[in-house]
Amino acid sequence: MPKTDSIGLTSSQVRAFIDDGFVKIESAFSTELAQQCRDELWADIDLSPDAPENWIRPVVRVASKSSPPFIAAANTPDLHKAYDQLVGVDRWLAPKGLGTFPIRFPSAESPGDDGWHVDMSFGDNPADFMEWRVNVKSSGRALLMLFLFSDVGSDDAPTRIRKGSHAAIARQLLPYGQAGATLRQLSATGYVSTEECEVERATGPAGTVYLCHPFLVHAAQPHQGTRPRFMAQPPLLPKGEFDPALPPAPVQIAIRQACGLTFPTREPLQGVRHD
Repeated sequence: MPKTDSIGLTSSQVRAFIDDGFVKIESAFSTELAQQCRDELWADIDLSPDAPENWIRPVVRVASKSSPPFIAAANTPDLHKAYDQLVGVDRWLAPKGLGTFPIRFPSAESPGDDGWHVDMSFGDNPADFMEWRVNVKSSGRALLMLFLFSDVGSDDAPTRIRKGSHAAIARQLLPYGQAGATLRQLSATGYVSTEECEVERATGPAGTVYLCHPFLVHAAQPHQGTRPRFMAQPPLLPKGEFDPALPPAPVQIAIRQACGLTFPTREPLQGVRHD
C-alpha cells in the first residue's frame, strides 16, 4: 500500500506510550470500514444483529480475517505513521489481516477468559499455550493492538488495561534473558507487581485503535451493555530482532527506562509532532 501524508502522533502521545504503555487513536480507520468488517464477522458466526434471542454465549471467537476491509483497516496512513513512530521506520511488517476477534455479547454468564495477562509472542508447542514465551527484547511482537469495530462504552466489555504495567513486566522479564518466561511462569505470580496500577478501559467509537506496548497487562470483562462488542487484538509483527546499533524506538525506550538501562543520547522521539 503506498504511503500518503499523515499527521502522526504528537510528542506527548509518544511520551504517554513510553510511560503508560499505550496510546489511543480515534478515527484510525473509517466507520464505513468498521461496518463492512462487522457485517463479515456476523456472517462468519452465523448470527444477526437483529436476532438477540440467539445471542446465548458470552463470547464467540473468530480466529483471523484477511479480506480487503480488514487489511485496509490495519493499514491506513495514520496507522502506518504511528507504527513508524513507535516501532521504527522499516522495522515492522504491514499487517496482512487481523485477529483474533473475541466478540462479546451481553450476558450474566462469566466469559471464563477475563483474567489479567500479557500476550505471549513465541513458542513451539501449539498444544500447550501456557508454554509460550515472552522475553525482555519482545522477540516476535512489536506491538499489541486493539481495533474497535463497534462503539465501545464502559458497559460494553471494554478491555481493561493496567496503566504503566509494561514497566513492571519488563523488570520481571529481565532475569529470564533471551529464553524469556512462559505464560505459566508469569501467571504463577498473579501479576502482583501490577496490582496497584491505575485501570484504564479501552472505550471509543468504532474506528478507534489502541496501540499498546507488548508487555502491557490487560484483561477482558463481562458485557453489561445491550449491543455486542466487536474488537480485534492482533500483534504488530517486527521485521526482525530490535537492532541495538540503531537508535531505540519508543517501544525499546520503555523497556530500557523500566530496567534502568541507558540508551543513546540522541533525540529519542524523532519524527513526531511537538505540542
